[in-house]
Amino acid sequence: MSNDNDTNSAEIDPDEAIADAWAAALEEQKETEQTGEAHSGMEGVRRMDPEDFSSAKTAPATDVNLNMVLDVPVTIAMEIGRTRIPIRNLLQLNQGSVVELDRLAGEPLDVLVNGTLIAHGEVVVVNEKFGIRLTDVISPSERVRKLR
Repeated sequence: MSNDNDTNSAEIDPDEAIADAWAAALEEQKETEQTGEAHSGMEGVRRMDPEDFSSAKTAPATDVNLNMVLDVPVTIAMEIGRTRIPIRNLLQLNQGSVVELDRLAGEPLDVLVNGTLIAHGEVVVVNEKFGIRLTDVISPSERVRKLR
């Protein structure tokens, strides 16, 4: 009989083991935050803000090799407007339904590259295909300001 009690008392409860592991991890995190050490092996590395790049001197254009990035594909999208509707109304849409957007007729479209606004423009037709004429390009400093 005492053998059964000994084996039961020697078994480790899985919930307690997990709780102990979490407690140890949280304690280690507190120690890291207090000492300012980077646990990932990146001692001496600091986090940079967008302002750090705006004042940095850039190399002359002749020293930059853009060939590395020229073939990187990006997604460009033209957005004429947005709206928010409940799922109930979304499920009621069918052919011929009209959805009101948050833009006025004649207002410029947004030009987005990988989801980031880079310009505004207007719709044109070129060889029976839709296109967009850029009317206002967002400056790089303005794009950085919007990231904050």
